[in-house]
Amino acid sequence: MKTRKLKDLIASEIGIGCMGFSHGYGQIPTENYSIEAIKKAYNFGCTFFDTAEAYGPNLLPENFGHNEKIVGKAIKDFRKKIILATKLHIPTEEAKADGEIYKTLRRHLENSLERLQTDYVDLYYLHRINPEVPVEEVADGMARLIKDGLIRGYGLSQVPVKIIEKAQAIAPLSAIQNIYSIVERGVEDEVIPYCLKNNIALVAFSPIASGFLSGKVTVNTEFEKVDDVRKFVPQLTKENITANQPILDVINRFAKLKNATPAQISLAWMLHKYENVIPIPGSKNQERILENLGACNVELTAEEFNELETALKACKIHGHRGFDESEGKSFLQVKHK
Repeated sequence: MKTRKLKDLIASEIGIGCMGFSHGYGQIPTENYSIEAIKKAYNFGCTFFDTAEAYGPNLLPENFGHNEKIVGKAIKDFRKKIILATKLHIPTEEAKADGEIYKTLRRHLENSLERLQTDYVDLYYLHRINPEVPVEEVADGMARLIKDGLIRGYGLSQVPVKIIEKAQAIAPLSAIQNIYSIVERGVEDEVIPYCLKNNIALVAFSPIASGFLSGKVTVNTEFEKVDDVRKFVPQLTKENITANQPILDVINRFAKLKNATPAQISLAWMLHKYENVIPIPGSKNQERILENLGACNVELTAEEFNELETALKACKIHGHRGFDESEGKSFLQVKHK
């Protein structure tokens, strides 16, 4: 698989988001199945794995670290050959009690390192901005962690340019992890151009729009009742699945042309469009994971890409989540049209 840069880090051009092994898509697989899935992804050529301290069943505090433990067990034999990313949240009261954000960051990181069975993390993200914690202090703390040798780079998630600029002015960012897909293109206006200009990678989560762009989610799909975030994804309401069918029709046409799947076309479109974008599709299904990684073998010619882009731009997108989220302000709490 080809590689791309996250500032000074080099990773496979497609990574995998590991969240689904612990949360978000209903019933989670067994630990052995999840570990096997991660190993299969690595053997396929994936060298970029994304997790977070918060990923655990139902996101309950007592389940924090569930995903990191799985990832740690899975990657231990090839740890130094991959880029490992994890994320933290900063609770207001905890930050106030510490009096110094660096202390908060380091404590969370040390706990993650123990669960991940490693002595450093390649990429450490602030999972969501806390409006009561200045991002400049976070950036300064991250810079200190880099000097400590505990992380190699840092990033922010679900942030607009006005936040990115504040952090970048204190310490250069390696990556911004925002939602980005054919049906969530808000980052194309300002965030991606800023990142291109400043040597920052855009790590795209949910690049298949929680399964919508694979064509496998239909109006008849019944999401699981427990711990399935797809029930809240704007594009996955029955009315928006129907309204967005023209987008799938376009993707399906190109999938047939390229002997690929719709999901692979969606990822190939993204890889062709921007050199600094690295998608991290997530799934709890081994077959889907390998299918997504297989997008690395689908190359669009300039003519094919332009035709695809023109056809997509002619389609109206129904449902929008957006990428400007912070603690207490997420797509689960905002009413979407």
